[in-house]
Amino acid sequence: MLFSDQIQQEIEPVWQASIQHPFVKEIGEGTLPLENFKFYIMQDAYYLTHFAKVQSLGAAKASDLATTKKMNVHAQGTYEAELSLHETFSKLLNITEQDQRVFQPAPTAYAYTSHLYQAAYQGHLGDIIAAILPCYWIYHDVGEALKDKQPEEPIYQEWLNAYGSEWFKNLVKEQINHLNEIAETVTPAERERMKNHFVISVQYEYMFWDMAYHLEQWPGDII
Repeated sequence: MLFSDQIQQEIEPVWQASIQHPFVKEIGEGTLPLENFKFYIMQDAYYLTHFAKVQSLGAAKASDLATTKKMNVHAQGTYEAELSLHETFSKLLNITEQDQRVFQPAPTAYAYTSHLYQAAYQGHLGDIIAAILPCYWIYHDVGEALKDKQPEEPIYQEWLNAYGSEWFKNLVKEQINHLNEIAETVTPAERERMKNHFVISVQYEYMFWDMAYHLEQWPGDII
């Protein structure tokens, strides 16, 4: 069994719960309140800014120039494709400069990005890909699960189109293949560490939906 399939199966219940989360299902149905999607977009823009930096750290830790180039292409793709999509959503959702000035990452967004940095700084390229892969892979599976949905809200339809595209599918396949190639060359202890990074990220993906669905706040904002 491929390493990617093995570690994905170990966290399968959470994986499926993430794809079937009410936040995701309500996007497909077009019933999610736009307030929640606006919250998600702002948190995701924060996350993607750091995600691209972690991809660049992967490029720096690559052992050959071809891999360095690929990881840098992924980082550039995050910036150009995903963040430009968020710029579009910012206009559609009326996210103002004031909104951006007072923005603070929610606890889950902050913790998830911190996890990615820990994997990147303490490990090698395999650790980085293991930590970032669930973001690629789960979004691809969400796009597949909702590809036949046609929500009346055009914002949600545009979001679904992005993650159901052939371009995005190819990115996911490339990173899965790369993870499996690295897993063949490292020690059992390193594979176990990579698996742990992957499993933690899968759980954070579920928590990210939940964060947006419940408009998560820091205790200091509530008390």
